Amino acid sequence: MYEQLQRHIPYRFTEVKLLRTALTHSSHANEEQGSRDHNERLEFLGDAVLELCISEELFLDCPEAREGELTAKRSALVNQENLAAAARRIGLDRYLVLGKGEEAQGGRNRDSLLSDALEALIGAVFLDGGYAAARQAVRGLFAADAAAGKKTTGGKDGKSRLQEASQRLFKERPVYSLVDSKGPEHDKVFKVRLRLPDGRTFSARGSSVKKAEQAAALLALEAVEVPEFTEASPRCAT
Repeated sequence: MYEQLQRHIPYRFTEVKLLRTALTHSSHANEEQGSRDHNERLEFLGDAVLELCISEELFLDCPEAREGELTAKRSALVNQENLAAAARRIGLDRYLVLGKGEEAQGGRNRDSLLSDALEALIGAVFLDGGYAAARQAVRGLFAADAAAGKKTTGGKDGKSRLQEASQRLFKERPVYSLVDSKGPEHDKVFKVRLRLPDGRTFSARGSSVKKAEQAAALLALEAVEVPEFTEASPRCAT
C-alpha cells in the first residue's frame, strides 16, 4: 500500500505501523472512539529532527554565514508553504487518513495539515531508522529546492525565476490559470494550473492563488532547470 510513497522518500520502514500513524490525522482517530493512534506526537518529534537536519546541512555548507543568516535560511526552507510543497511532490496528500468532516472540508489539500504530516513522517523515519536515515530523507525531500537553486534569503521568488527561464528557453512566458477553489470562505484552498510554452502543465494548491502559483512555478522549475548541484542538500545561497 505504501510502496510508492516509501520510494519517494526514499526510505523503507521496518515498522510499517509507524508510517501508518504518521499519515493518520487526529480527526480520524477521534472518530474511532477516541483512539490516540494519530500523528500529533510524531509531528512534535519530526519538527525537532527536521530543524536539526537542516541546521547541520546549513552549518556545513555555509561556513562563512553568521548565526542570523543561518537562522533566516533555515526558516525559509522549513516554512509551512515549503513543507506542504515538499509533501505534494512525494504524493503525501494521497495517503493521508482523515476523518469524514476534515475530508469534506478539503483538509487533504490544506498546507497546514500537509506540513504537519510531513514532519510526522520525518519523526517516524527517525524512530524507525535513526538520525542517519532521517537526515537522508530530509536531503531527499529538499532535493528539488537545491536543484532549482532556490534562494533562501534575498533571492527572486519561484515565479520570477520561472519567467526568466521560460523567456530564455522558449521566448514566451508561462501561463497560469485558476482551476478551482474548495473549502469555507475563511479557509479556502486554491488549485492553479501552469502551462509552459512547450505544452507541459503543472498543478499545485495553496491557501491563496499567489501561493498556489508559486508552488506550481517551483514544480515547473524542477523540470526546466538543469540541477546546479550533484548532491541533494540545502546549499548556501547568497
